[in-house]
Parts: sequence; structure tokens; C-alpha cells
Amino acid sequence: MPGYLIKDTTREEREQLVAESLGNISASCDGCRAGIVEMYQDYIDGKKELKEINMEFRAGYVLGSEKPSRIGCGIY
Repeated sequence: MPGYLIKDTTREEREQLVAESLGNISASCDGCRAGIVEMYQDYIDGKKELKEINMEFRAGYVLGSEKPSRIGCGIY
């Protein structure tokens, strides 16, 4: 794959990239893997770049925004 930007990938390549990147996450904890995959759905759909999604996620912690808790995954 030449890159990971939306303009350089097909939907199938983006799905594969996300799946491979998240492959080491166990789906056995309170549904956390499904939540993480949902977070990257806009990238898979070609709506947002990975950088944008990751920046939005981190901004919640920088600004102190409350996020949904997933106690089974260790995210509080």
C-alpha cells in the first residue's frame, strides 16, 4: 500500500489497515474493540483522515472532556 491517506487508499485497504492495526485488541472486554473500530469508521468511509480522528480523541483528554466509561477495558 503506497500510504494511508484517504486519497491513496481504497475503502478495502482502509478496512484492512484498521483491522490489522487493532488486531491485537481482545474483543472479550466489555465490547471495547467494537467501540474502537467505530471510532475509525469515518476513516474507513473516507470522511476523515486518521490524523483528524486521533487528534479529536486526544483533545478530549487535553480539554478534560468526559468520555463514556468502559470499566472492563480499563478506561474510566
